[in-house]
Amino acid sequence: MKAEAWQQHSLLKLTELDTELSQLAHRAAHLPEQQRYDEVHAAQRAAADRLSAIRIALEDIEAQVSKLESEVNAVRQREDRDRGLMNSGSISDSKQLSELQHELGTLERRQSSLEDSLLEVMERREQLDSDRAAEQAAVDGLDSDLATAQQARDVALADIEQGRAEQAARRAEMTANLQSDLLALYERQRASTGVGAGRLQGRRCGACRIELDRGELARIAAAPEDEVIRCSECQAILLRIPGA
Repeated sequence: MKAEAWQQHSLLKLTELDTELSQLAHRAAHLPEQQRYDEVHAAQRAAADRLSAIRIALEDIEAQVSKLESEVNAVRQREDRDRGLMNSGSISDSKQLSELQHELGTLERRQSSLEDSLLEVMERREQLDSDRAAEQAAVDGLDSDLATAQQARDVALADIEQGRAEQAARRAEMTANLQSDLLALYERQRASTGVGAGRLQGRRCGACRIELDRGELARIAAAPEDEVIRCSECQAILLRIPGA
């Protein structure tokens, strides 16, 4: 392939530009601001999950409290009724009286047991209320941290995108002036190895950094100025620029 020397030399600027674009893409993919956002987001989700679990547990506790309170009230009403019967003097049969007294004793024990259970459940509810308040405060704080982290990430990404857009515009302008087959060769090589062209620096290829043997160097030196030379090692276009 033939291409004027200035066309070949332009590939050096294009290579530098593509390196800058790759660096911007790498920076965008490894943003510290993104890492910070991801960390805060994970912490926020974990805290939200814990808060949700506490709320579900509180709903269960509230149901237990309502059930126990209902049972305590039912026992009290039964006890009040039986005690009223005893105090009314309407029961004269000793057997019935004895059975009523036995039932009152049973009701008292049942009420005491229910009240103990209710106290335990209410203590558990109080602890869960405290846990909910603490977790809610944590979620609120993480929500604020997440918003801050997102803003920092978006600013960093916008800065990168601005730089990428500027470099992409420069690249489009540059490639518009390049010989089509030369550009196609450069693009194919860049897609294959990541580097389309490299400057010949002494005996070393600037693309793969490998030193070429004397025979290869002699072949390159003998080639016309407009001959497109490729590295025998990596196949990148070798740019023979004076002073290299």
